[in-house]
Amino acid sequence: MAVGDRGSGARKPAGSRLAPASPAQLSAPIVVPNTLWQSANPLAYDGGQPTEATHLREFGLTDAGRNDAARWGALQVIPTNADYIVDLIRANSLWPLLSGLACCAFEMMSSATSKNDMDRWGMFPFRASPRQSDVLIVAGTLTTKMAGPLIRLWEQMPEPKWCVALGDCTVSGGRYKRSYSVVQGIDRVMPVDVYIPGCPPRPEGLIYGMLQLGQLVKDRRGHWNEREIGPTVPDEI
Repeated sequence: MAVGDRGSGARKPAGSRLAPASPAQLSAPIVVPNTLWQSANPLAYDGGQPTEATHLREFGLTDAGRNDAARWGALQVIPTNADYIVDLIRANSLWPLLSGLACCAFEMMSSATSKNDMDRWGMFPFRASPRQSDVLIVAGTLTTKMAGPLIRLWEQMPEPKWCVALGDCTVSGGRYKRSYSVVQGIDRVMPVDVYIPGCPPRPEGLIYGMLQLGQLVKDRRGHWNEREIGPTVPDEI
């Protein structure tokens, strides 16, 4: 049925069928430029000034961010083997930040209710201050306008810290793919440790992702100076 002829009984003329797509065309990935959207209006969004949400990338290319090995006080003189014990404590005492961007935040809040009770897995109640948190769960759609404040929260969290991307919109833009006002994955502006897909992912998915994060903390023990500081998005995306 031709476009605009729905219900009219009209049929396509003979020979008007589209040629079938080749397998290469069907499997070709959707590639979005690794840039943040800028308004063409010079008066919009603070006069159209360039965004500062990409400064973590430049900082990650320098050696300035490699000095913090997540060791302080007496740990500066204790042999590195102490990190194995400290990181074992960290892996079983994750303190997420109370922050939500969109609808996936309801799933994040549901994971802390009495029905799911993520506290029993060593994930303590959500903290209201970034200075008391070590896990940033980005739950929901990240717009370009919110990218700066989110990175500010990330920078206010003490080391060591980890980032969890919750939901399709957070991971890759989701249903807002190629939208002019949505960041196509938070790993374009900050490092991500665990990705949890789904629209929305169930609370059990978040709990499983946090358990995997605990395993990741134990696997990385003693190697904090090798962590990623800037965005972790692949170069070809």
